[in-house]
Amino acid sequence: MKRLPLIPTVLVAAAVATMIGLGVWQLQRRAWKEDLIARYQAAAVLPPVAWPNLPPADDSLLYRQAQGFCTAVTGWRAVAGRNARGESGWSHIAACGSGAEGPGMQADMGWSKDADPPSWTGGTVTGVIAPDSRHRIRLVATQPAPGLQPSARPDPSATPNNHLFYAIQWFFFAAAAAIIYMLALRRRQTPPPPPSQSSPRI
Repeated sequence: MKRLPLIPTVLVAAAVATMIGLGVWQLQRRAWKEDLIARYQAAAVLPPVAWPNLPPADDSLLYRQAQGFCTAVTGWRAVAGRNARGESGWSHIAACGSGAEGPGMQADMGWSKDADPPSWTGGTVTGVIAPDSRHRIRLVATQPAPGLQPSARPDPSATPNNHLFYAIQWFFFAAAAAIIYMLALRRRQTPPPPPSQSSPRI
């Protein structure tokens, strides 16, 4: 029996171990994400809070019910969103002054089929705090601005949690690499067939 080639075997073993480690890490991430979603769901039923002057450095306010006051609308942006019935369109987010130090408040004032901003100029906003890609958090209004429909209520269960799928992928890659290498070794160690001898011509 031929000896295993040292360097290729070490490299393949290291690659397989790395992929298995990544799969285990994804399983750990899955457990962490499940705990995070559970905390978000618990936050959704806590008593309402006032809109903070400064967004917190962590996610402690996500999915909390909250109330803020928009003293003036300084700008609008429209982002792809859904309404309460799940229809696709535009969510209209107002950049608000809040009458206090800090960056103010981002208020999702509702949904429509087109991207044109509403004529709402400010006031009290009651809703649910949701993640915001630009400003960390925004307040999704329960009562939309005139002419708009309510945006979809922020749902903690919609938080992506694909870590089990990623873990299965890494374990599959590890198994495939090990099997392919074992087949290559078997082929290498199989002696070649004897050369065929042709019959002498008469």
